[in-house]
Amino acid sequence: MEIKSDIIVSQSLNREMSVEVYGHYGISILVFPAITGESTEWKKSGFIDSIEHLIRIGKCKLFCISGVDNDMWLNNSIEPKEKSLLHFNFNKFVEDECVQYIYEQCGGAVPIITAGAANGAFHAANTFFRRPDLFFGTIAISGKYDLSDLTGDYFDENCYFNSPMHYLPNLNDSYWLSFLYSRRHIYLSSGAGCNESPESSQNLADVLKEKGIRHHIEIWGSEYEHDYTTWVEMFKHFVETRL
Repeated sequence: MEIKSDIIVSQSLNREMSVEVYGHYGISILVFPAITGESTEWKKSGFIDSIEHLIRIGKCKLFCISGVDNDMWLNNSIEPKEKSLLHFNFNKFVEDECVQYIYEQCGGAVPIITAGAANGAFHAANTFFRRPDLFFGTIAISGKYDLSDLTGDYFDENCYFNSPMHYLPNLNDSYWLSFLYSRRHIYLSSGAGCNESPESSQNLADVLKEKGIRHHIEIWGSEYEHDYTTWVEMFKHFVETRL
């Protein structure tokens, strides 16, 4: 299996962002870290090993980037306005710099699916739903999709447009909806065990159903808790059976 460790010097974030690339061919999957913010998290937690056989045969190629969550909404030492600005710049990094990096690594414009678990699921889903013209789908596992859960009393325009449970119900623009209607890889999942929030995935699925946007949701049993074991199994399941 081909493995590459790289650095993206982000102009949007004014910092270096690390990326781990696994594979040589196949559908490109842009991966957001779940908890640690590290680009190596998915390797350390077993995600990569679980689908190594699929990576080796060229079914998929993963681009695992580092995150900024610990500097953003989880950072209590800065003001909410500064957190919101960092979120805005992180979106620019993903949409402009990460996409361009993937295109360069793949030799041209290729379909990209976003993926993540826990905090990464929020970013994966939000990134896709914000820019369905750039991304072809999402695998969002055990996420929460209402940003106000993190922002508290602060909720500016940028917060609104980074909270799928706020902007999706009000999305009526035929241009953006046309992309969402054409996408066939929208996968939501959650366990029902300790510390999981299956209602978050179900609520998002209900919004998509109301909009007529094709999607697939799976709520697994109470034995599936909010941990890497659950997330690895779910991710492997979707890559094996759905992509």
